[in-house]
Amino acid sequence: MNYKETNASISTITYNKESIEAPTENIYEAISIIAKRATQINSDLKKELIDKLDEFATYNDSLEEVFENKEQIEVSKFYEKLPKPTAIAVEEWLENRVYHRTPDAE
Repeated sequence: MNYKETNASISTITYNKESIEAPTENIYEAISIIAKRATQINSDLKKELIDKLDEFATYNDSLEEVFENKEQIEVSKFYEKLPKPTAIAVEEWLENRVYHRTPDAE
C-alpha cells in the first residue's frame, strides 16, 4: 500500500460520528476496526523505514565515532512529515477501503 499518496490530513480534524459508525452501526466496533488498521499501517511504515535506513548503515567497532549521514536524515524527515497512521486509517474507513467482517453473522 502506498501511504505516501494518501489524502489524510496532518492537522486535527473533527469527524461526524454518524459517518464513522455508519458501516457497522456501532461506534465502538468502528473505532476498534480503525485502531487495528492503524496498527497495521504503523507496522508497515516502521518496517519500510527501518529497511530504508539499513541501506545507509555503516558498521564499525568504534563507539566513539558517530557519523551523520545526510541521506538518513532526509529519509527520517520524510517519514516524520507523513500523516499519522490513525489519520490514514480513518480516511480509509470513511472511503470504504477497509474490509471488515463479523464472524458471528456468517
